[in-house]
Amino acid sequence: MSKPELTLRLMDTHAGGDVSRIVLGGVTPLPGATVRDQMHYLRDSADGLRTLLLDEPYGIPEMSVDLIVPPSDPEAAAGYIIMEVMGYPIYSGSNTICTATAVLEAGLVPKREGRQHFLLESPAGRVQIEALVENDVVEAITCEGLPSYIDTYRETIHVPGIGEVTYSVAYSGGFYALVDATELGFSLVREEERALSDCAYKIVEALQAERGFTHYTLGDVGPLPFLHFMGPVTEVADGFYRSRSTTYVHPGVICRSTTGTGTSARLALMHHEGRIRPGDRLETVSLRETGFIGQFTGTRQEGGQTVVENTITGKAFVLAHSDIVVNPDDPMVRDGSVYHILGSRSDAAD
Repeated sequence: MSKPELTLRLMDTHAGGDVSRIVLGGVTPLPGATVRDQMHYLRDSADGLRTLLLDEPYGIPEMSVDLIVPPSDPEAAAGYIIMEVMGYPIYSGSNTICTATAVLEAGLVPKREGRQHFLLESPAGRVQIEALVENDVVEAITCEGLPSYIDTYRETIHVPGIGEVTYSVAYSGGFYALVDATELGFSLVREEERALSDCAYKIVEALQAERGFTHYTLGDVGPLPFLHFMGPVTEVADGFYRSRSTTYVHPGVICRSTTGTGTSARLALMHHEGRIRPGDRLETVSLRETGFIGQFTGTRQEGGQTVVENTITGKAFVLAHSDIVVNPDDPMVRDGSVYHILGSRSDAAD
């Protein structure tokens, strides 16, 4: 006997070229007192949702998925869990920009002309959102970047097939290796995308084999996953800088955008080097000529680190509204760990 079809209600969006698939309906409530707890349940007991929406035939690894969940913070409009090919990051700038846009477009937060403020709850905690709405269009989202700091400054590592590589490491929601693209012979243009991915893979593999990284409050957060290629920084106006950039997140996957957390990492490095002051902004420009603007807002001392506070501004675009059908009899839908959290067709319309 065939099993009943299940349906997920989605809104596909992108910010800077990175597609974020927002799950608005079709998933039953998850256990957990906080969004972070719900993320842990999804990761440990229902990872099939992530693989379902990022693998064939429904998706591709370059996408992200954001599941809207109830917040634990009574002041937050919604909670969201971020799912990517490498797992469950606790924060992401591009995903936050897309999610904030989606909750406005879906009516979870009433859209108002001008600037409006609301809270979301990510697995990392509360996130302040400022939305700019003009003629009923969400023209920009400004969100808090996670407090960022420099863990390692300009050390070297021998990378097989490349040689000696100078790198720094920042934490900005994940640990990032920061490398100078020019030193490695890159101009950061789209034609280099495959070569950048291959180079980043070798560097990240070498770093993972040599050492680990520990956050001052989170402890061991796993092997360093990300690498950010940095182009030269140009001051284009007083206190406003621009730099070509690109971020590697997984073997074969270079982000379409410069990423919000990558931009936060750059701000931490520029502060560490004494190159920016509070109020200064940095626009990072991707291989596809899209950009995010990070603003350095201040510092504080925490856990023995000088932590950089910052915001990230970008624009998301709605690509599609859809209901996707999950048929348990489909041999392409292999991971059975998803079915116990999926509702019926009527649930998806709630």
